[in-house]
Amino acid sequence: MSQPQQAPSPAERRVLSVLGAPIDVVSPDDALQRIARWAARRESRVVCICNVHSVVTAMHDAAHQNAIASADLATPDGAPVAWMLRRQGALGQRRVSGPDLMQDYLDQAAARKEPVFLLGSTPQTLARLQSRLQERWPALPVAGAISPPFRALTADEDDALVRELNASGAGTVWVSLGCPKQERWMAEHRGRVHAVMVGVGAAFDFHAGTVTRAPRWMRDHGLEWLHRLASEPRRLWRRYLVTNTRFLVGACRQLLWRR
Repeated sequence: MSQPQQAPSPAERRVLSVLGAPIDVVSPDDALQRIARWAARRESRVVCICNVHSVVTAMHDAAHQNAIASADLATPDGAPVAWMLRRQGALGQRRVSGPDLMQDYLDQAAARKEPVFLLGSTPQTLARLQSRLQERWPALPVAGAISPPFRALTADEDDALVRELNASGAGTVWVSLGCPKQERWMAEHRGRVHAVMVGVGAAFDFHAGTVTRAPRWMRDHGLEWLHRLASEPRRLWRRYLVTNTRFLVGACRQLLWRR
């Protein structure tokens, strides 16, 4: 049975379109407060962290577009996404990135002794992540950690997973299945999982230390993508070439149309 939900009031939420994807005008602190409020009530909520890749994917993938549109919160992860919000009047809008949001939330959850659940990535990364979290936040209750198989789960397996998530008592489920898989999974489990589902992409790898994150100065200047490309050129060159080009073209069209 799904948990009752209370939708954000119009005054609480402001959304602007970025290449057709509805993205929230929200500060990192506001995002943390909303998630904490929903988690305290064990509400079934979906939080999408939207970078350039996610927004461009939504342009050509109706299911992904619907997943973002139906989310309770869609934060501007990539610097270009935040820039597009500022160009539309959201002055001072900053990035609200997955790794930073996860780190700040876990810091607060540890102080509250609030249980969290980790879902996704590989068993090796997940084990290393749990060890790192235990070292940094000994008081943080990790209610469970599951690395699901790459294949689609059977109906029985999925039901068992939902039961385990709900029985864990976690107020938040941090989902690292990659875009667009994690967004679809969260949308499909809205109303079934009694917790706030937050799709954080590569955040598990960053916090586990299996992938080195860009230095702060690169992140502050919108160059995190360049660091990732330099780290994994064979895997990411096509994605960034195509994705960044499509975003640039789409952004120019949207801004010119508004004029």
